Amino acid sequence: MAAAATAAMVAARGGALTGGVAIPGAPNAVGPRPLPKVEVDSYGKALLPGEGAALAAYAREGKRIPRRGEVGMTSEQIESFEASGYVMSGSRHRRMNAIRIRKENQVLNAEDARTMAVFNYEERVKKENRMLSEFREMLSKKIADRKTGD
Repeated sequence: MAAAATAAMVAARGGALTGGVAIPGAPNAVGPRPLPKVEVDSYGKALLPGEGAALAAYAREGKRIPRRGEVGMTSEQIESFEASGYVMSGSRHRRMNAIRIRKENQVLNAEDARTMAVFNYEERVKKENRMLSEFREMLSKKIADRKTGD
């Protein structure tokens, strides 16, 4: 008797019954699906807390990421020093430079992946909307044809 009541409650909510548990993503669930979740701080490993977000902020703005010893200077100042012949501290050490390049690439790849995910989602929504509008047009033509045919 209790199982029937549970099944009725689950059916009323629009979920499926599997072992007495309602599954919201089941085929008979009603309503819009939630947006895909994108992790905010998923820049990979080997980065300090907040380092990935800080590097990504520079990348989003299209600015040069400052290296050790350059913090506090603007990207324009650093570029002007390099253009006038100064060798900035991050450019001298081969190992540090390799680590910096790896971290920058890691963050840029994560940003590119995030951008592509958003772009693909938007394109999918546009395609679905286009298909829905075509379907609605087709239905309205069929209904109009039936009315004129009567």
